[in-house]
Amino acid sequence: MKKEEADRELQKRRVQEQTENRVDQLINTVENYTRTERHLEQHSDIGDPKRLERATDIQNQRKSEIEHLKDNIVYGNETFNNNLHNLKENYDDTEEYMNHYGSEMSQEALNNMKEKQQNRLEELDRQK
Repeated sequence: MKKEEADRELQKRRVQEQTENRVDQLINTVENYTRTERHLEQHSDIGDPKRLERATDIQNQRKSEIEHLKDNIVYGNETFNNNLHNLKENYDDTEEYMNHYGSEMSQEALNNMKEKQQNRLEELDRQK
């Protein structure tokens, strides 16, 4: 009985620590997002268009990360695991589709699909 109580207490502390880390990460991401957004508003007219595009991409990634962290904090790891599983499954299914039908697709459609696959890989790396 004491071992079970100790295990539950240990698990409870781990969950609390994970939640604290997620909150810290959320705060950091929101601060970075806000700082970059302010910078873009003030200096977007004088910046290099390629850098502006990259900054916009980073901001979109941060928005996604903020939503992901909020879900993890509110709902726990279950949502995270489901999202990760779905992302892996979508990646695998699309790879299989491209291998079978890629030669029959238009070049534009194939390039779009490859770009989405690259985004999925980046998201998988980020979520691990």
